[in-house]
Formats: sequence, C-alpha cells, structure tokens
Amino acid sequence: MTVTFGQDLPQERPDGDERAALFVPTANIKDEILQTLRKGAAVVGFGNHDRTVTIYYESNRFNEPHLAKWEIKARKAYERLVENLPTTSKMTTRLDYFEQVGYINGKGITIRRMDSLKRWLEYSDALDTAPESESVPWTPPAPPKKINLGGD
Repeated sequence: MTVTFGQDLPQERPDGDERAALFVPTANIKDEILQTLRKGAAVVGFGNHDRTVTIYYESNRFNEPHLAKWEIKARKAYERLVENLPTTSKMTTRLDYFEQVGYINGKGITIRRMDSLKRWLEYSDALDTAPESESVPWTPPAPPKKINLGGD
C-alpha cells in the first residue's frame, strides 16, 4: 500500500494553536518501531523536508485512568510536541511507515480518515477508546470562581 502525502502535511513544529498531523501506522512499519510506539498509541507530528516525519506519541504506558481515551492521549502528545518537551516518546522516521488520518491543534481534533483510525485501534484491542465523532473540540477550562471576602 502506498500512502501519498499532499501539501496538507504540516511541515514544521506547530506553535500554540497551529496544527500538527495525526498519524496511524501502516502495514509498512518495521516491527521494532511498532513495538516502541505500542498498540493503541496516539501519534502526532509533522513532515520534514527530507521526506521523514517527526512524531511524538502517547501510549499510556503506565495505564493512567485519565489517559484511557485515544483523543486524550493525542492531546498529551500534541502538548509535548508544541512545547518541545524532553521525552523518549518521539522519533524521526520514514514517511511511509505512517498514514495521516487528521489534524490536531489547540482547539481540538479533526479526523479525516476515521476508518483508518478505527482499524488501528481495533488492531490494538482499543476500539472502545476511539473518538465518538470526527470532530473533537477541546472544552475550555471553567473560569475561576470569585471569592467574596465580605465588604462590598
């Protein structure tokens, strides 16, 4: 299977609300890379000019309950990517090992190839962690409550 990336593949590390690509592994991926990612991982990243991709991934290695859903894992990986945080959960690898299935930015997720995402999650025995729709907006945090200390 040949996966062709168009001009819609982000070509540099995003800032703040800029978008990054969402990926799933293809059948071409080497076994050692797949084992490093771990099944069910959310993979985000961008293309490089040498036809490689830089990816950050989150697989919930320690089974933290708040990282059970795939979209939350994607958000955590995206935050690491944007902040360029030190992590062992990143790599630069061949473009043909991954298929771009959508985008993620500071406002949410847009999935363009839900069937490919679901195929990856089904292979990973994690289909129940899939997003409910192709658009997953981030809910902004609640505003802080005002504290009345008396007086006015």
